[in-house]
Amino acid sequence: MSKRVCVITGSSSGIGAASAILYAQQGWDVCVNFSRDENPAQEIAEQCRSYGSNVLVEQADVAEDSQCRRLAQNVASHFGRCDVLVNNAGTTKFVALADLEGLSAVDFQQIYAVNVIGAYQMIRALLPLLKLQLGAGIVNVSSIAALIGSGSSLAYVASKGALNALTLGLARALGPEVRVNAVAPGMVDSPWLKKGLGSERFVALKSSYEESSALRSIVTPSDVAETIYWLGAGAAKTTGEVHVVDGGRRVGRA
Repeated sequence: MSKRVCVITGSSSGIGAASAILYAQQGWDVCVNFSRDENPAQEIAEQCRSYGSNVLVEQADVAEDSQCRRLAQNVASHFGRCDVLVNNAGTTKFVALADLEGLSAVDFQQIYAVNVIGAYQMIRALLPLLKLQLGAGIVNVSSIAALIGSGSSLAYVASKGALNALTLGLARALGPEVRVNAVAPGMVDSPWLKKGLGSERFVALKSSYEESSALRSIVTPSDVAETIYWLGAGAAKTTGEVHVVDGGRRVGRA
């Protein structure tokens, strides 16, 4: 019997990479996806193989439907199955929320193309394989930005809100064969965020975040990966939910 298979978009670093490694550690085969730079993806693939995982490394820009469909075809040829899809690929533009002139229609379109349309296209492409597996699951990586109305930019906030709505709609449409859930991380200690914010601003926001959070902590990619694994591999009776992993940021402190 073949091992279960997880496809993770944007899995050459951060949350996606941590998720790929965790699934491999738990005995799954994985598809590692990257959009531009293959070297980090191959490094993550090697880590997954060290746990005995059969790894397929695939280049695909999820904003391009033809590339999503090609990835799905290659997964079918290589593994013959897909049990879990993690839509982790994402993008943003760092613009202060009050700076309405800082975002153009093109900015919105590019961010939505990856964060919302890309997730939809990947689900559509892999759905025939997912439907063949009992207990198949989809996990969309959202953000608390959509829940608190704050984040790297208004376009990003809105895109994650749209992704949450897509998650709910697809949970209704694809049940009972396929479960669809989302995870909404808070501030993540990742190179991607540090680069986007700049080191000084990152440190300042980290301190502020920790001070105002019930658990006095930001989250790591591994923290988020644990929830992604549970939603994909377990959570048999859970669908249409957005699970927050934020160190208690929304709860706050007394």
